[in-house]
Amino acid sequence: MYYGVPDDYESIRTIGDLLDSEYEFADAPRQLRENLMMRLSDDDRYPGIIGLDSDVIPALDRAILAGHDVLLVGQIGQAKTRLAQVISSTLLSPMPIIHGSITNDTPYDLPSAQLAALLQSDDIASASSEFYISPESSEYIRDNGYDAKIRWVSGLDRSKFVVATPDITVKDMVGYIDVAKVAKKGVEMYDVSTYSPGYLMQAKHGIFCIDELPVLDTRKQVALLSVLQDGLFTAGSYPVVFRPRTVLFATANPVDYTHSGRIIEPLYDRLKSHIRTRYPNTIQDEMRIILQEANTPKSAIISDTVLHVLAGIIRNVRANPLVNQEKGVSVRMGIHGLELLVAEAYRARPDAIPSPRISDMHCLYQVARFELSEIDDTSQNRHDTLHDVINQTIQNYDDNINNVTMEPSDVDKIKSEFEGAEFHTSNTMSYIEQLQIFPTLYNIVEQFTSNGNFHTFNTKNKSEIKEAVMPVMVEIVLERLCRQTPKILERRDSKYVLA
Repeated sequence: MYYGVPDDYESIRTIGDLLDSEYEFADAPRQLRENLMMRLSDDDRYPGIIGLDSDVIPALDRAILAGHDVLLVGQIGQAKTRLAQVISSTLLSPMPIIHGSITNDTPYDLPSAQLAALLQSDDIASASSEFYISPESSEYIRDNGYDAKIRWVSGLDRSKFVVATPDITVKDMVGYIDVAKVAKKGVEMYDVSTYSPGYLMQAKHGIFCIDELPVLDTRKQVALLSVLQDGLFTAGSYPVVFRPRTVLFATANPVDYTHSGRIIEPLYDRLKSHIRTRYPNTIQDEMRIILQEANTPKSAIISDTVLHVLAGIIRNVRANPLVNQEKGVSVRMGIHGLELLVAEAYRARPDAIPSPRISDMHCLYQVARFELSEIDDTSQNRHDTLHDVINQTIQNYDDNINNVTMEPSDVDKIKSEFEGAEFHTSNTMSYIEQLQIFPTLYNIVEQFTSNGNFHTFNTKNKSEIKEAVMPVMVEIVLERLCRQTPKILERRDSKYVLA
C-alpha cells in the first residue's frame, strides 16, 4: 500500500484512465514522508537493514519526516548506499510515467493548460528554456491524446545512484546541449529540444544518490548546487531551466572529509541532515548481515559455530590496534568471506554437501581488505596480522561447546584413547574413519552435532545434515579439548595429541 496510489493502479494504463482514477500526485519528499508515516509502527520499515535500530534508523526517520536532503557519513561497508536504495524501493510510491520516457515524465509535470492542449492534439509553444517534460513525451501525448500509454515505475527504478569519480563531468550530472539533436531536428542550437538530460533529470521523482561526494571536485559541486538550488543549468550562454524534483542523498567517508576532498559550504549546508552510520554493535547482528547478504548456493549448510567464528574474525580485525581505524573494515569482508568458505568446501570436498569448517578459514586471506597504520602496510604484514587474528579468534571462541562438561570418566577415556595416538585434521578429510578409533570423542561430537544450530537453504533430512556438519564439530571439539582445564590435548601443526 502506497500513498496516493489506488489499490488497482496496475490496471491504469493510459492517460485517460489515469485522469479518471483516484490517483493523487505527490512529489518525492511528500511520498517519502507519507509512506513512512504509514509504516512507523513497522519494525521492518527498512527491510534488510540490520542492527541500526537504536540510532541510525531514528535519525533517518526524522530526516525524511522533515523533508531533508541527507548526507550519510560513515566508513566503508556501513550500508550507506544500501540505506538510500532501501528508502527508494520502500518509501517511494509507484508513479505513472509516460511511455518511452527516460526522465520519468508524468502528465502532472506539465502546466494544466499545456497538458490540455496536448491532449487535444494541439502544438504548444516552446516555453523558452523551461524543461517540463521531454519533447519526445510531449509529441507522444499530442499524437495519442487520452490513449497515450503510461507505465508504473517503482521508486528504485526512478532513482539514480552515482559514484563520484574524477572522470564524471558536469554534463554527465546536469545534461548538455546535444549537437546531434540540432543536426537531426534542424532546430536552433539553443532550443530546449536540443537539451540532453543528465543524471539529475534521470532521477526525477526519485532519489539522486552520490556516493563519496567529497571526491567530486569543486567546479562540479558548484554546478550541482546551481541546479538543485535554482533549477538552472547554463550551456554556454543559453540557460536551461528545469526542476530536479528529486531528493538528494550523498555519502562520505569520514577520512575523505579531511584528506581527499571536501564538500563546498553551500552544498554542505543544503544537505540539511547529516547522519553518522556505524558497524554492527553485536556479533549476532554481524552474523545476520553476513548470512543475509552472502551469495551462497542453496545446497550449502552453514554451521552457526563457523558463522560465529567468521563474524568474530571480522570484528577482531576491526578492533586490532595495528589496523587503520579511520578506514575501518567493511562488513563485506565477512560477506565475501562466507562465500569463499562455501566455495572452499566445494573445492576441497567435491563429493560432500558443502559445509564450511574451521580448517577452511585459511582462504580468508584473499578477502583481507584492510589497511595497517602502526606498521608498514605491506601484503606480508596484512597476511601475518590476519593469521594472528584467525588463530586467536578460534582459540577464544566461546559458545555452548566451550561450556561442555565431561564426566571424569570421559576425560580418562579420552586420555586413554589418545595415549600414543594422533588425530590428524585437514579440510579434505571426512574424519569418519579416525573417529572409530576415538569412541569417546565420537560421542561428544555426536552430542553437540545434535544440539547445534545450522542454516540450511533447502530441505535436507537429519542424516544429511549430520553427515555434513559432524566434521565441523570435530574440529571445534578438538580445539575445546586443548583449552580444557586441566589441558587434555594440544595441537601440533595439523594433528592433535595428548597434552
